[in-house]
Amino acid sequence: MLMLLTPSTAHPTSHNLMHPRFFLLLLIATGLAVAFTPLPVQPTTPQKRTFRIDAGQFAYSPSELQVNPGDTVNIQLVSTDVVHGLYVDGYDIFIEADPGQTKTLSFIADKPGSFRFRCTVTCGAMHPFMIGKLTVGSNNWLFRSIGLAVLSLVGFFPPSSFLPHKKTKEQGFRLKT
Repeated sequence: MLMLLTPSTAHPTSHNLMHPRFFLLLLIATGLAVAFTPLPVQPTTPQKRTFRIDAGQFAYSPSELQVNPGDTVNIQLVSTDVVHGLYVDGYDIFIEADPGQTKTLSFIADKPGSFRFRCTVTCGAMHPFMIGKLTVGSNNWLFRSIGLAVLSLVGFFPPSSFLPHKKTKEQGFRLKT
């Protein structure tokens, strides 16, 4: 008695063939939508924002500033120990303050994004680490990153992989004698 295993001649349905491709296409389209669709922005009227930044011991306090696009920003730099400076990347503006003195820097925050500000005067061994951050507008990349991470998990572990699969006669091998 000779027994051979041959592949099933039953034709799989087009639904079964398209399922993985459709899922991948849907996952990619959703990922692109999460990454590039503009989030709703609440219209705000430009305001005059004043920040007092204390510079000393190789740090700025506060080290992070948040403003809206179009705001007029006034930074009052107060040096508490030695001469310090403040340069805002992307805006190409700077000021310097002597110990115990206050200097004011004014500009219009017309460039959305995150910008570093750093000391422009060599003030000691830790000078290169004296930096801060100016954020103009909302920081929505955090929410977009979370959305993309969730999508990648769904793509790596598709929900269908957690469902029990029932193997039908048409999908398996038939035994011929």
